[in-house]
Amino acid sequence: MTSGTRDEWQEWRGWRAAAQDALYAPGGFYRRAEGPAGHFRTSVHASPLFARAVARLLCRVDEALGRPAVLDFVDMAAGRGELAGGVLAALPPDVAARTRVRAVEIAGRPAGLDHRIEWLAEPPRGTTGLLFANEWLDNVPLEVAEVDAAGVPRLVLVREDGSERLGEPVDGARARWLERWWPLPGEEGRRAEIGLPRDEAWAAVVATLGRGLAVAVDYAHTADTRPPFGTLTGFREGRETTAVPDGSCDITAHVALDACALPGGRVLRQREALRTLGVTGARPPLTLASTDPAAYVRALASAGEAAELTATGGLGDFGWLVQPIGVEDPFEAPEA
Repeated sequence: MTSGTRDEWQEWRGWRAAAQDALYAPGGFYRRAEGPAGHFRTSVHASPLFARAVARLLCRVDEALGRPAVLDFVDMAAGRGELAGGVLAALPPDVAARTRVRAVEIAGRPAGLDHRIEWLAEPPRGTTGLLFANEWLDNVPLEVAEVDAAGVPRLVLVREDGSERLGEPVDGARARWLERWWPLPGEEGRRAEIGLPRDEAWAAVVATLGRGLAVAVDYAHTADTRPPFGTLTGFREGRETTAVPDGSCDITAHVALDACALPGGRVLRQREALRTLGVTGARPPLTLASTDPAAYVRALASAGEAAELTATGGLGDFGWLVQPIGVEDPFEAPEA
């Protein structure tokens, strides 16, 4: 890619603005009726074990809060309400009776959703409980930087057809973010995604929580594992594809979760978090096959699903950013 004149730059946009329109403008990717499940498979879609584990986490938060009269569960970027419904169904009756479930999503409320689930366009303020953001931050649009031939990081500009070129040098707060969280060597072609908008988005969402726990789950990397050429990509109909900001595909990039973390927050791997919540992937004993064959088959299927959720090189590598607000970290407490 080459840089150009200021007049030429006016024909192009940074990736943040282009992706914002492609994903969230009227007619954008996330406004479509089929929802995310029509194009990619998250942990929520992989197995009901995931929702059950989140329900166990909500019960831990409930105990840490002293079992409040109203316990909140906020499903941030709820898709079509799959996680919210699964968590509600998995809660013990006494906890479910006190739980207020809110699903936050820009798309309209899906038909047939449990009437107990509130459908909101923005996260409510002053909640007490668990705010859970599964694969949300990776879809918060951001700018992309690339090093030019002179060793200078510049903003990457893009057209609707996906063609790219280099724009102005990165400066100001974006440059400071790169220097702190993703320093680029002066090697032409090296790229980074400037995660500042995600840091700000996460801080704003955490600020809506009065007391409890906020969790962000996502494709992630930390300072010691930043990819040399970035992670920007697209997904369409279950397959990875080139990121094109025309509304035809998801546009995503892995999240620098360590940069997003607020004081007191920490990052776990999904396999570690889920195993703490009882999702181990252990195979059932062979003796069960002879005493109760049907139960053995069910347990074997469950073990396979758990293995997928915790697999190295797959979903198990996802990061969980755990942010306690006014409570002890439930992952360090004994299970209720």
